[in-house]
Amino acid sequence: MSKKTLVSAITAALVVGAASTTFAAANPFSDVPADSWAYDAVSTLAADGVIDGYPDGTYKGQNTMTRYEMAQIVARAMAKTDIEKADKALVDKLAAEFAEELDNLGVRVADLEKKSDNVKWTGELRYRYYDEKHDADADTKYNKVMFRLTPQAYIGNSGWVAKARINYLMDVASDDNAYTADDTNDNDAAVDQAYVEGPLAGATVQAGRLPVFTAQGMLFDDRISGAQVAFGSDAFKTTLAAGRYSEDKHSASTEATNPNAKDMTAEYYGVQFDWQPTEKIAVNAGYTALTGIDADNSMKFDKKETNKFYGFEDDSMNIWYLGGSYAFDNNVKLVGEYAQSDADAYEKAGIVEVQYKGSDVADPGSWGAYAGYRHLGNNVAVASTYDDASSGQKGYVVGASYVPAENILATIEYFDGKDLVQDADASKFFGQVEFFF
Repeated sequence: MSKKTLVSAITAALVVGAASTTFAAANPFSDVPADSWAYDAVSTLAADGVIDGYPDGTYKGQNTMTRYEMAQIVARAMAKTDIEKADKALVDKLAAEFAEELDNLGVRVADLEKKSDNVKWTGELRYRYYDEKHDADADTKYNKVMFRLTPQAYIGNSGWVAKARINYLMDVASDDNAYTADDTNDNDAAVDQAYVEGPLAGATVQAGRLPVFTAQGMLFDDRISGAQVAFGSDAFKTTLAAGRYSEDKHSASTEATNPNAKDMTAEYYGVQFDWQPTEKIAVNAGYTALTGIDADNSMKFDKKETNKFYGFEDDSMNIWYLGGSYAFDNNVKLVGEYAQSDADAYEKAGIVEVQYKGSDVADPGSWGAYAGYRHLGNNVAVASTYDDASSGQKGYVVGASYVPAENILATIEYFDGKDLVQDADASKFFGQVEFFF
């Protein structure tokens, strides 16, 4: 785009009357030179939707802008708290260039931030299919579409944000997608996350119905109702979590987000340490306690019972874990994790995985692949993140992902191994396509 200058009328439209302040009339600033890089920077931000221009997203006009007018646009961009990394760097560069003008604007900048868009909607449409085979159990097929919305609202200029996640699950084979009170079908619209997040006393705090991810997802990738606090640096971080884990009688919305979770309720307490001494090495260690466990310890093994604790009659469980990763170069990474609970049987879990490259939904044509081995003991892998193998299984896994176009991700995975308790062969084919917006 050529270096077209911006007219004051567009600036006024952006900042809702800011150009008419008494301060602006009393302190006219010098013009920003017509060949300044700032014009191209603002045009880029407009094209990326960070700031608004004409309906077609462009800026037009032949009049140069004052530094004051440019600072108003920069203030508008600074008020957007969730933008892409490249755009954020551009905004920071503009803010440094017009720092004096921004300081002089004072209260006006605060007013602009309050008037900025404070609610952002993102989401995805996902199609998932898998086919599980069990020699000693019923086979299972899954063929469903999920529509997800993830709104987040910024709470003033405090740095706090309210987040939620809404899922609507549809069975491809069913014409009736309405939710029923007794959940007799598999279709369910539900809010499965709702929490606030923000800075407090040097830490990042989350409270509400929030996501918890431990041990690289081998032990737990689900939700609790409670609080989580993370503090420290990028090199060494500590995370504390406490709350109620409630997944008794899985609804379809739970199945949509984590079909591997166990049917249980319990009090959840956890601590995790993450250490990254170099760019290549990352280490994690932690401890998780579940108390007041209420779970169906049935020894049945039909398709609805395979993920429950087996032979575990206590009302509490203690789990410790250790793992990490090593990046050989930009393409190859080795990942491993080990965990053990205080159960009498099926108390061990471990994974080892080699990852090659990696897909990035913002980079069309990017792809990644992995191969590894998983051993997910029934009485330690509570709600693992994996789509290939499930709790109560062990075996080899392979998978690949590809980005055919921006914000579209296609994934295939395969598991070949055994169901632990039955000591019988099992396998799974998994396929998924996600469309992000």
